[in-house]
Amino acid sequence: MTHEGSSKIVSGRQNDRPTLEEVAALAGVGRGTVSRVVNGSPRVSEQARQAVARAIAELGYVPNQAARALAGSRTDAVALVIPETEARLFAEPYFLDLIRGVSAELAEADKQLLLTLVRTEAERQRFEHYLAAQRVDGVLLASVHGDDPLPDRIAKLGLPVVMNGRRSEAEPVDYVDSDNIGAGRAAVAHLVGRGRNRIATISGPLDMYVARARLGGYRAGLAEAGIAPDESLVAIGDFTEEGGRRAMRELLERSPGLDAVFAASDVMAAGARGVLREAGREVPEDVALVGVDDSMVARLMDPPLTSVRQPIEEMGRTMTRLLLDKLTEGSRHEGAPGRGKGEGPRRVLPTELVVRASS
Repeated sequence: MTHEGSSKIVSGRQNDRPTLEEVAALAGVGRGTVSRVVNGSPRVSEQARQAVARAIAELGYVPNQAARALAGSRTDAVALVIPETEARLFAEPYFLDLIRGVSAELAEADKQLLLTLVRTEAERQRFEHYLAAQRVDGVLLASVHGDDPLPDRIAKLGLPVVMNGRRSEAEPVDYVDSDNIGAGRAAVAHLVGRGRNRIATISGPLDMYVARARLGGYRAGLAEAGIAPDESLVAIGDFTEEGGRRAMRELLERSPGLDAVFAASDVMAAGARGVLREAGREVPEDVALVGVDDSMVARLMDPPLTSVRQPIEEMGRTMTRLLLDKLTEGSRHEGAPGRGKGEGPRRVLPTELVVRASS
């Protein structure tokens, strides 16, 4: 089949599912090459593999074997994708608690968990090739940044997907989140109630909705308390301990008279605590400190950290249940690739302030 003839077929197909031939035409390769890529064969050049993956994503092609799998003969495997480094994965209690919840729910459903770290564009493309070969029944995504195209690419491939968190207020993909705005408001209200009025914050990276939401909650809390906003009291971190340290140094340089800090994660609060100690500031006498997550880090800090608890393990369980529900629904419709993006449920779970000696 020539490229010209294939173009006519593509333009003439408005409602039907794209074919393997159309993928081959768009990728500029033969039908057999597409078949080998879809089936995970190693006998394909990397250049051809990438061209086929791009064509699959652009057309929204779902292999026939995927339809058969979703109709009954499944892989019984679910991928949990975390776009972070191994160092951050194992250093942050958040991810470990999330994995615990996902793993427990999948075990009860007799499903296999595939944990995948996707950190670069090359790794993202390899993972898309893997999905195109229908090696898993569905995908769970965590720690997704605002510009990450992976959720939409997965949905376009026809695989059910549920996210932990969201990329924006108008997220089209199904997700489970916690009340991050409420977390910031509760932290500020608590600090105001302790008589603090120079309240700083260390946010997460602002390309993540979770960071913007907690920062928005902080600002809303100040407004509700009648405290004028002061941007010199806002520093941007990255949800790591070192990021918390850098942000705390920045805050002390700009606003040495601050008397409280709301850190958008316990790990960043731990970094801030170290800098405050080095600067001779006592917690909570000189500076009150509040974090988010209520992780083991909070309980082991000196003094123990006041933290806004989010139900991390329950979020893992809930997102897994939503994905399993989508798989069950898909199995009722022969050849159906699951619900389209934007049609499924969203969940926002409540948070709770846990007061300890740091404030």
